[in-house]
Amino acid sequence: MQLPVIEKQLDRAKKECVRLEVLSGNAVPTPAGKIPLPMSMKEAKKRGWDELDIVFVTGDAYIDHPSFAMAILGRTLEAAGFRVGIVSQPDWRSCDDWRRFGKPRLFFAISAGNMDSMINHYTANRKVRNSDAYSPGGRIGLRPDRATLSYCHRAREAYKGVPVIAGGVEASLRRLAHYDYWGDNVRKSILLDSKADLVAYGMGENPIVEMAQRLDAGESVKDLRDMLGVAYVAGAKDPIPEDALELPSYQQVCDDKVAFAEATRIIHNETNPYNAKRLIQKHGNVTVVVNPPQFPISQEAMDAVYGLPYTRKAHPSYKEPIPAFATIKDSVTIMRGCFGGCTFCSITAHQGRVIQSRSKDSVLGEISEMAADPKFSGVVSDIGGPTANMYEMQCSRPEVEAVCRRQSCVHPKICKLLGTDHGPLIQLMKESREIKGVKKVLVASGVRMDLARRSPEYVKELTEHHVGGLLKVAPEHASDGVLDKMRKPSVDDFENFSDIFREQSKETGKKQYLVPYFISSHPGSDVNSMIDLAVFLKRNGYKPDQVQDFIPAPLDVATTMYYTEMDPFTKKPVFIAKKLKDRNVQRALMQFFKPENYFDVAKALKQAGRSELIGSGCDCLIPAKPPKEAITQRRKMAGKQFRGEYVHRMADGSAAGEGKQKKGSKKQGRYAPGQGYRPDRKAAKKKKR
Repeated sequence: MQLPVIEKQLDRAKKECVRLEVLSGNAVPTPAGKIPLPMSMKEAKKRGWDELDIVFVTGDAYIDHPSFAMAILGRTLEAAGFRVGIVSQPDWRSCDDWRRFGKPRLFFAISAGNMDSMINHYTANRKVRNSDAYSPGGRIGLRPDRATLSYCHRAREAYKGVPVIAGGVEASLRRLAHYDYWGDNVRKSILLDSKADLVAYGMGENPIVEMAQRLDAGESVKDLRDMLGVAYVAGAKDPIPEDALELPSYQQVCDDKVAFAEATRIIHNETNPYNAKRLIQKHGNVTVVVNPPQFPISQEAMDAVYGLPYTRKAHPSYKEPIPAFATIKDSVTIMRGCFGGCTFCSITAHQGRVIQSRSKDSVLGEISEMAADPKFSGVVSDIGGPTANMYEMQCSRPEVEAVCRRQSCVHPKICKLLGTDHGPLIQLMKESREIKGVKKVLVASGVRMDLARRSPEYVKELTEHHVGGLLKVAPEHASDGVLDKMRKPSVDDFENFSDIFREQSKETGKKQYLVPYFISSHPGSDVNSMIDLAVFLKRNGYKPDQVQDFIPAPLDVATTMYYTEMDPFTKKPVFIAKKLKDRNVQRALMQFFKPENYFDVAKALKQAGRSELIGSGCDCLIPAKPPKEAITQRRKMAGKQFRGEYVHRMADGSAAGEGKQKKGSKKQGRYAPGQGYRPDRKAAKKKKR
């Protein structure tokens, strides 16, 4: 790309990012200061509203805190002068909740919540989860499977002609044909299944304000199809953009896994907002059109968004605690985006690779406000974002960034153009803990170790002042082959960081430990690589309490590997542990120290020819003789496995031997008196011998 073209792209980016700048200092005052957005018409009328402009429907409980999308988007719209109501976790079995506020003047905004609803509902083994962190009391069942579909359908049913615009993680990652792990099939774009007019993908502040302003000015929802960051369905008679890059069609990606892999490669190559092309994908006689992504918002816009009048509390209508709120209520987001590009992670796909950071004054202002609350404990539970230490890190050459199509700025090695200065973050950390009323500022977001090692001062600052005993890190695996499929650095990186962290903690006189996260059953991970990971854990004294089992989320590169069994960028084959028993073995190997896993681990080691790891040696994972607890657990599991009604049923539904007996009879034979094994035969009585 020639320099004039680059300058044109960057100028366009600046123009697209000014929409939110007007919000700074212009928040619409509410009648009683900081009060939550209304969840009922009664609350709306207290504000003097007879009708609403936008009704926001979400699958999460409404928490007016900037860690939740419905709060950020609702407050942003409010600051732009629009009347917004929240319909949280509605009963999708009827459209009554969609009529709660009457007909919205502009549109319905639909989101499944902070997570994809299927990941929210089911484990990696497709079992129903026993809690929902985003619901009151952690209760399950307050949102449907594939919530975006149900919510959009009910919006259509409630009021004909009102535009329905879907967004959030679920809609964003399903905007094109995608593999669905829970159905084990390729599904169409969510636009077709939901019947939404538009999908706004990625972060939503800029697009939702632009949509509201343009619809308010009299434009139709079809006029919004020229916006960045939106996807829509073009009918058979609608014009198809000539500048678009065509993906393999829905039918092709269903029939051919190579075509599916190629579609993934193209999609992920077109994610840089400064050079991404418009994408199209045919679904029968209609075409899904995905415009280039929105540009990152500026620091001024970030400050404006996070400076809005959030109550930082759950809506007062809730009588039960909401687990997710308890986790984040005293946390502060300092940045968004991630240039890591991990193949199993959706953060980069949703928030983008460009880091967007708040100013130091904005962050310190939020902490000061928290500290002024009499109920504040004095501890900031987290100061971070998707990662703890990417604050204000940017490409040092914007003209190169404008043409770059690299999938990760840190893999296979850290890009020489990436600015990795931890100075601004260190200064922010120092000043944050000096605020009156603040006792401690913790870092609970995962630390990117390969970046942290470049700044001994950051590691020193972190270990001395910002670790509450445990620090989260994510080496993910010990096998170089698997780590390469993940786009993660070698495990040597983790070991080096671990040594530095241990030394720094010792110097400060503190007992602090790393909490490493590892993934089982990731594409490329076979039994041998998991055995290597188990040996690594044994040598380093780690005993993971929980195992992160790989879940194929829509649109992720690793999900394509799982489905197609090939790397979408090289088309080379990738080993996949798809069977449940194989996935269970990998989980067991990661927790080899648990007695209940003894027999699975022993069997895996023997089949892999690694019997030397059974015994009493230093590297041995399990003893030669099974512990008593392992035998007891196996008996329990055997009882569960074979418990059931393995009996022949009679015509009346009773089991054989349950027939009526004469009153007072003590006979407890297998069959009813005088009845043989086949009661319907001509000679029903047994022959005398």
